[in-house]
Amino acid sequence: MKTFLKYLFLVLGVVLFDQITKSILLYLITGGVPVAGNAWSIVGYPYIMSHVTDWFNIVFTWNPGASFSMLRTLGEGAPWIIVGATAVIIIMLFWYMLRRANTVERLPLAFIIGGALGNLIDRIRFGAVIDFLDLHVGGLHWPAFNVADMFIVIGVALYIINVVFRRK
Repeated sequence: MKTFLKYLFLVLGVVLFDQITKSILLYLITGGVPVAGNAWSIVGYPYIMSHVTDWFNIVFTWNPGASFSMLRTLGEGAPWIIVGATAVIIIMLFWYMLRRANTVERLPLAFIIGGALGNLIDRIRFGAVIDFLDLHVGGLHWPAFNVADMFIVIGVALYIINVVFRRK
């Protein structure tokens, strides 16, 4: 039970951090006017790009697809297909984290689950995910992403590192 609560709070902390950053961005863009039931109700608001450094900007964009906007061409049903698949994956990962994972696997899995839940909340609320972090170095330019995406990537990287070092 102690393990369950510890990792549940970690997952919820990731979700909270992600949702707070997205809420702040939405507040700044809309001036506090609530966004109606879907992402496209905010289309009339200006695309915001704030130049922070030579390699980092704050932007506002909706991602109706999965990672890097994949699957966005599935049509109107795409968000719900992604919601269903994401929910199943989150449940499976959570079960694995609590029942089967060893201690070093749990932190990366909590990061992945928290990030996935953060993006899932956006998909359910708006039909798309809010992305706002924009990195570019030299000629390389990453697609815009958010805090949830960062935790997913960090979690996957930590999980891979754990697997590599455990095999040696």
